[in-house]
Amino acid sequence: MGWRAVTAGALGLSALVVSVGTLAAPAPAAATGGSDPFRAAATFVGPITGGHVIEPETALPTELGRYGYVEQEFFASGTAHAYGVTSSPVDGRWTVEPSTAASYRTRVLVRRPADPARFSGTVVVEWMNVSEGESAPDWMYLNPELMAAGDAWVGVSAQALAVDGGTPILGSLQGAGKGLVAEEPERYGSLHHPGDDYALDLFDQVGLGLRADPSSILGPLRPRHIVAVGESQSAFYLTTFADAIEPESHAFDGIFIHSRAGTAAPPSATASGPASGGAGVRIRTDLHVPVFMFETQTDVIELGYAAAQQPDSRDVRTWEVAGTSHADSYILGSTPLSVLGCTTPINTGPQHLVVQAAFADFVRWVVDGTPPPSPPPFRLSSRSPPTLALDRYGNVIGGVRTPAVNVPTATLSQIAPPGTSVICSLFGSTTPFSAQMLATLYGTKAHYLARYTAALDRAIAGGYVLPADRAMLLAEARQVTFPAA
Repeated sequence: MGWRAVTAGALGLSALVVSVGTLAAPAPAAATGGSDPFRAAATFVGPITGGHVIEPETALPTELGRYGYVEQEFFASGTAHAYGVTSSPVDGRWTVEPSTAASYRTRVLVRRPADPARFSGTVVVEWMNVSEGESAPDWMYLNPELMAAGDAWVGVSAQALAVDGGTPILGSLQGAGKGLVAEEPERYGSLHHPGDDYALDLFDQVGLGLRADPSSILGPLRPRHIVAVGESQSAFYLTTFADAIEPESHAFDGIFIHSRAGTAAPPSATASGPASGGAGVRIRTDLHVPVFMFETQTDVIELGYAAAQQPDSRDVRTWEVAGTSHADSYILGSTPLSVLGCTTPINTGPQHLVVQAAFADFVRWVVDGTPPPSPPPFRLSSRSPPTLALDRYGNVIGGVRTPAVNVPTATLSQIAPPGTSVICSLFGSTTPFSAQMLATLYGTKAHYLARYTAALDRAIAGGYVLPADRAMLLAEARQVTFPAA
């Protein structure tokens, strides 16, 4: 069922922030081998046939055929290393060293243009999410723009739960933690994962394998740029990856970190220092590849990113996006709110629209060096504890601004009503203004639409909304109801 992807994409909560390093205990591992473990590449086999493919959970239509895309599945194998931390300062300039090594065989799912002429040259490698089964939240949020742009997408089953099963952080709903091997042994019976201590290197080796032998999984496509993406729990791991692994391996041309917390995932279950739960871990500024951080209101406050805020620099950009929560109505699709235990309207903010614009800006940065806009962060009314400053309508001040908060028709918050379910608490809330309040604020619908259009055009000109979304947003604005004159 589609709602399972929503919870997997949602992740989060403070328990996840402090426990992500112990999601899966490593299996007994062989001794370290090889002269340069940071440069080992995965070996690919496939396309895989037999049995049936287990798709990442989603509540949204995939529509591959509509965009001329094909899907194929491959297995990646190699010997991955676990890493011990030798230094983990909060500025992100970590050093790690390989400790143990273990073999792995995992799956990668490829979605690409069938016609090579449509390929943009960019390959998007997603660390798929396993907080409640396995999902690909960035595929969900970035489409259909990713396919419209002609990018190829590679989803990596980077963590042990996806392959071998286990108990997800958010609980196992309808068999979500069963794992590929148990769910479809005919197809996936040969897979094995040594544990999440090896996930960073496994993901790195997939990136290096794409560089070494792209035709093995991309067919006739010839990539020019390979970027890494991951949302929530996957973003915690990509924070560690950026600080500890990418400086040594140079596997990716850019890293898009979507909804990270203030902490980072420990490289291993026994790691100590800031990586194992301390707050305020920043992205290092000496990577020489672009790193883009996309943060919602939930991420900044409830997940503690406020402690890790850092100024934009040559290689690092952060967008804190007003009116957003960690998960929202877009990723829920047509799934009933009752499935999540929600009894009131969840956040309907513009996350998916802004993240698509952000990713387009990020790819441009990777391709031609043009940096994305550098918006201000959210304004805080307190730093201890971190508290968002709100305007008179209850919307946050600062951050990336869209008409949803500059010409509001509702309060868009990351805070769910008291007593809501754990899952639903990640979806925030929407409190619509009454028709009478709209009339008081804007007078007439015509005046509202004029202000909305001006705000929308400013957001587009600023690079925070794609021009292709203008007509759709204006059509939605026309549906706002005002009192009869």
